[in-house]
Amino acid sequence: MKIKAHKLIHNDGSQVPFIRSPNQGRGTITPRFLVMHYTAGASAESSVNWLTNRDANASAHLVIGRDGSIVQLVDFNRKAWHAGKSHWRGISGLNSHSIGIELDNPGLLQGAPGNWRTTWGRLVPDSEVLVEKRESDNATLGWHTYTEQQLEVAREVSLALVRHYNLDEIIGHEDIAPNRKRDPGTAFPMLSFQHLIEGRDSDDGEDIFKTTVALNIRKGPGTEFDKYTDVSPLPQGTRLSVLKKHGVWRKVDVIDVINNEMDIVGWVHSRYIA
Repeated sequence: MKIKAHKLIHNDGSQVPFIRSPNQGRGTITPRFLVMHYTAGASAESSVNWLTNRDANASAHLVIGRDGSIVQLVDFNRKAWHAGKSHWRGISGLNSHSIGIELDNPGLLQGAPGNWRTTWGRLVPDSEVLVEKRESDNATLGWHTYTEQQLEVAREVSLALVRHYNLDEIIGHEDIAPNRKRDPGTAFPMLSFQHLIEGRDSDDGEDIFKTTVALNIRKGPGTEFDKYTDVSPLPQGTRLSVLKKHGVWRKVDVIDVINNEMDIVGWVHSRYIA
């Protein structure tokens, strides 16, 4: 992915579908942050239709569907109305300082295991639900998971935006409006996306490696560091993105889902990846 004239371009040179939203500010912005959202809608198409409706008084720069499809609604140097009342690191009104991506996802579900439903009543199978135990009251929460294809596309788009606009940080709507919003939610691998900032200066085109053996992933660059027992060893053939190098060790972001974990970042020995 690349950016040209503040529009998103596929690797083959074609422009991502663009449906201009009337819900945007005048003038231009210099974005510093990338804010991730979930749509809380029934489909990517319905969310695009709503965010391009004047009555919505809301928009985003991009909507990414569960199948990885992308629609752009606002030029990246224009103010989309995605953040609302918001504050982050001494800045108020993040619409003027950020790019917003909406991921097609209903978010927090209603019900319980075996009967998870969206707010409009659609049944969601347990296999598509991340269950969270809230410590404050021991409540069981269900979050609709994002698809692997959707997250892969979102990662590629995010990296292109981080590099092109030299963005400072990737954050969630819940970070900038914690008393109002919960998106992108517990099912979104935020740590993995935030580590894209570290990899911004690598060669164009993200380098993807695979483990050549079952490989332990550790908390630091050396065998003296503990391994992550919940996901170690990574199965042979696990896909990795390298974020940082330290001697023969590589800090990696694990692209694949391992033991139902989607947000895995750690260190592996470079001898066993290719």
